[in-house]
Amino acid sequence: MISPETIQRIKEMMALASVYEDDLKESFILGGGPGGQKTNKTSNVVRLSHDPSGIQVRFGENRSRETNRWLARRMLAEIILDKENKRKSSAKQAAEKIRRQKRRRSRRQKQKMLDEKHAHSKIKELRRPVIV
Repeated sequence: MISPETIQRIKEMMALASVYEDDLKESFILGGGPGGQKTNKTSNVVRLSHDPSGIQVRFGENRSRETNRWLARRMLAEIILDKENKRKSSAKQAAEKIRRQKRRRSRRQKQKMLDEKHAHSKIKELRRPVIV
């Protein structure tokens, strides 16, 4: 359950992003994923449509419909504020970092990395005790 203070902060964020309740279309859809029958049988996933910006948000990480309603509003306000500020959100930055890490190295990069590893292993080889 979300505390009244958190709800108030979300309302302030929505006001800052110029998101008003009258502009939102809210619908509930069936959930899915982990959580068992409770999430699969109940309509606890929230879909918000913001008509002025044309942005749609789908949120259903919790089993509670009320919690998902407020968290979807927060997500919508964050997206709108990010677009206004023209900066990447922290979620997008994290996804981009993972994408860069998984990207395949070029042959030249791979060969350079392997050469550095071989050189380092030779240095470590010199640290071994001398066997007589």
